[in-house]
Amino acid sequence: MQARSHSTTELRKALGQFATGVTVVTTRAADGSPDGITVNSFASVSLDPPLVLWCLGLSAASFDTFRLSSQHLINVLAADQAEIAKHFATRGAKRFEGVKWSPTDTGLPRIDGCIGWFECGIRSRYEEGDHVILVGRIESFEIVRGRPLVFYNSQFAELADAPPSHGGHSSHR
Repeated sequence: MQARSHSTTELRKALGQFATGVTVVTTRAADGSPDGITVNSFASVSLDPPLVLWCLGLSAASFDTFRLSSQHLINVLAADQAEIAKHFATRGAKRFEGVKWSPTDTGLPRIDGCIGWFECGIRSRYEEGDHVILVGRIESFEIVRGRPLVFYNSQFAELADAPPSHGGHSSHR
């Protein structure tokens, strides 16, 4: 089957019809400084072993930091955190300037107000097209009540009828 010709603008619009959650993936640079990037390509891979994936653009400002890191933290953003998502998506921004965060037990940056997070060790990396797919093994995670930030049709949105996460606050190591 021959591929149909299309523009990247048309393809982006078509892919934008799939609603996704929004995350900020964080790590520490070699000098210990925190770094992070907005990501909406987060997905579950496996429950046993507990694996997730996300995609990092080869042209991302934080590419070298994440390429060299052995672990990262996926912060699942709440509906009221669109400004944080925009901040971490802005090229040249001082990533943690004005952002409230605290380190995890292992020192990874956890953004305050998120509805959950997953601390992962890098299991594998696959270069495909203009991205690297990073597969992480979940080492610990936490879920908190709240509504997720959603990205749909190139815009941030909130799920109008989404129930808050059930079960309250839960942490697993």
